[in-house]
Amino acid sequence: MTSDSATGIDAPQSGDLMERIVGLCKRRGFIFPSAEIYGGFRSTYDYGPLGVNMLRNVKNTWWRSMVQLRDDVVGLDAAILSPPAVWEASGHLANFTDPLVDCRHCHSRWRADKIEGVCPNCGSADFTEARPFNLMFKTHAGPIEDEGAVAYLRPETAQGMFVNFANVLQTTRKKPPFGIAQVGKSFRNEITPQNFVFRTREFEQMEMEYFVPPEEGMEWYRHWVDQRYRWYRELGIPEDKLRVRPHDADELSHYSTATSDVEFLFPWGWDELEGVAYRTDFDLKAHMTASGERLEYFDQATGERYVPHVVEPAAGATRTMMAFLLAGYEEDEVGGEARMVLRLHWRLAPYQVAVLPLSKKETLEPLAREVLALLQPHFMCDYDTTQSIGRRYRRQDEVGTPWCVTVDFDSLEDRAVTIRDRDSTEQVRVPVERVVGELRDRMPV
Repeated sequence: MTSDSATGIDAPQSGDLMERIVGLCKRRGFIFPSAEIYGGFRSTYDYGPLGVNMLRNVKNTWWRSMVQLRDDVVGLDAAILSPPAVWEASGHLANFTDPLVDCRHCHSRWRADKIEGVCPNCGSADFTEARPFNLMFKTHAGPIEDEGAVAYLRPETAQGMFVNFANVLQTTRKKPPFGIAQVGKSFRNEITPQNFVFRTREFEQMEMEYFVPPEEGMEWYRHWVDQRYRWYRELGIPEDKLRVRPHDADELSHYSTATSDVEFLFPWGWDELEGVAYRTDFDLKAHMTASGERLEYFDQATGERYVPHVVEPAAGATRTMMAFLLAGYEEDEVGGEARMVLRLHWRLAPYQVAVLPLSKKETLEPLAREVLALLQPHFMCDYDTTQSIGRRYRRQDEVGTPWCVTVDFDSLEDRAVTIRDRDSTEQVRVPVERVVGELRDRMPV
C-alpha cells in the first residue's frame, strides 16, 4: 500500500486494486461469474443489475459520439452467424490464429507469445513447438452436421459492415468519407482467457468502418487516432493512464498498413483499449473477388469510380468498462471516516441519481415516491431506504452514483430536498419543483 498525501489514506497498489475491483463487481452487482451455481464456466461472465446499466452506458456514450453527433456515420446491426465464404474472403480462416504450445511437464496449454518462455502453471520451460490455433468458433446451421452446414460465430463485427457496404451506400445516399458503426457480440476461442473481463471468449465490440477516398486515407487515420484518444480523456481517464502506441511493422495485421492502439495502464501494465487501423481497400476488394459483386463508389460529379479505403476504430465495450472502473476507483476520507468511491463520469455511472428518504417512516414515503417519479423520466435512478443515511451515502459513493437526493422531515413542510454531490460531498437545498432542472444543470451536454 502507498499513502495518499492529500488524505493520509493508503492507496491500493496495482495488485490490490485488481482484487478490490473484482470484489466490488461481485459484491455490488456489476459482474458475476457465469453459471456460478454449477461451479462457473471459465472466461464467461454475467452482468448484474449495476453492470448491465454501466455497460449499456458505455455503449450508448460511444454511439452518441460516433453516430448521434455526426452526420457522416450511420449504424448497422449485422448477424452473428456467417457462412465460411465471408471468413475465407476476409482472411480469417487462414490468418486468424494464435501460437499454441503445450507444457511437456504439466500438459497445460498456453499462448506462446504471452508466457515469456516459462509455464505459468508449473514453472517448466519445456514446451512443444508452437503451432497455429484458429480462434473462430465453428458450428453447424440446420439439422444435418456436414460441411455444407458449417457456419461461424463472428470473431469481429467488422465483416458485416463490409459485406453490407453496397446496401448502406444505396439506402443512405452517403458519399465518402462516411462511416458505418456497429455495437455487438463477438466470439473468440482464446487459448488463455485472462485478467477478469479483459480477455474473454464472449465479448462486445464497438467498431466503425470509415470509408474514404484512397488519397485521404492517412489523413483520416490520424484524425481517428486523435478523436478516439480524446474520447477516453473526456470521460475521465487521467492522462498518465492513457497513451497512443503505433504498431511496429512486424505487428501489423495482414490487412493493415498502419495501426495505433489507445492503451490503458492496467494493473498488469499497458494494454490495448482500442485499435485504430488503416485497412486500405483490402476488405472490400477481397469480398468483391470472392462474391463477384461490385463494392465500389461512383462519383457522379467527377465520373470517377473507385474502391474506398477504410479506417477502423475498434474498441472492446467490456474491457472499456473495466478501464473506467479501474480509473474511477479511489479511497479517501469523509468526516473522519474512510470511504471507497467510484468517480465515474455521469454518463457512465449505473445510476445518475439516488433518492433516499431519511427514514423508513411512512410519512416520508409519499413525497419520496413523488420525487422519484419526477426524476425517473430523465435519469436512471436508485431508491434506497435501508440502513442509516450515512451508510446509504457510502453505498452510493461506492457504486459511482454522482448525486443523492434526500427527502427529510423538513421536506414535508417546505417541499424542498437536499442534493448531495458524490465527489465534493457538498449539499444544497432545492425545492422539489426545481430538482430536475438543478440536476440537469450539473450534467452538461
